[in-house]
Amino acid sequence: MTSHAVEGTPRPPRRLGDRVFSSLVTAAGVVILITLAGVALFLTYEGLPALTAQAAEIPGADSFRAYAWPLVYGTLLAAVLALLLAVPVSIGVALFISHFAPRRLASTLGYLVDLLAAVPSIIYGLWGIFFLAPRMVPLYEWLAGHLSWIPFFAGPASTTGRTIFTVGIVLGVMVLPIMTSICREIFLQTPRLHEEAALALGATRWEMIRMAVFPYGRSGIVSGAMLALGRALGETIAVATVLSVSGVVSLNLISNTNPGTIAANIALKFPEASGIEVNILIATGLVLFVITFLVNFLARAIVGRRAEFSGAN
Repeated sequence: MTSHAVEGTPRPPRRLGDRVFSSLVTAAGVVILITLAGVALFLTYEGLPALTAQAAEIPGADSFRAYAWPLVYGTLLAAVLALLLAVPVSIGVALFISHFAPRRLASTLGYLVDLLAAVPSIIYGLWGIFFLAPRMVPLYEWLAGHLSWIPFFAGPASTTGRTIFTVGIVLGVMVLPIMTSICREIFLQTPRLHEEAALALGATRWEMIRMAVFPYGRSGIVSGAMLALGRALGETIAVATVLSVSGVVSLNLISNTNPGTIAANIALKFPEASGIEVNILIATGLVLFVITFLVNFLARAIVGRRAEFSGAN
């Protein structure tokens, strides 16, 4: 009887502030959807002439697929290299800040990591071309001399250091603060009771982290990694500054023969492009848009599958 009365009780009217806030939030969501749809329609409309262009109209290739494939390959390769370098370092730094460092040192390191995210891309590009690239040349020469049987280090080694591997390092440094900040916040939210229970059962600190912190933060780690991957996929200025592009598909990471990336190719060629060349560049932008969308869709699917094991429920 009581539950029936409660269910039949009309809801109290919402206050004006609640209605205004709800309307603003709904409008913001609709604006995002409209903007996303507008970008997709623009890229499709402007890129369609390139998709149907004749072979003679596409510079340096006999079809749009042949033109775009080395750029897609280079974009994915640079982003994957950045992720492989950044993920273990960012998890380690986040764990050190959240569970190992003294409070004062952890606060300082957290501030510095967040500050790295505010550094402009051109600064990373200049650091990569003037500082990092020349210092990577001896390493590339050693790899070509001792590990040339591995396709990734087949050589000949670059004499300038402007390789896809150098770009991967630069992108890894760029995405490091994003993923570190996300992992740090997730690790700090691990229930203290879970950690204390693991330690009370005789687990070492590493075992506690492996059994309590990582399961709780798994979805956050995946989200941070996918966000970092999206940043690496779309990076333009740093890649265009560092990379010496040859427009090929190659597994060799340390030579002067390097694939380009979509974003850097658009930035370098768009100012001088005209006619069908503009449509070709916009069509490659559409390809990058689709890749980024698929990456984020996959990330959401992974996080959704792991949500019940994250401990947040």
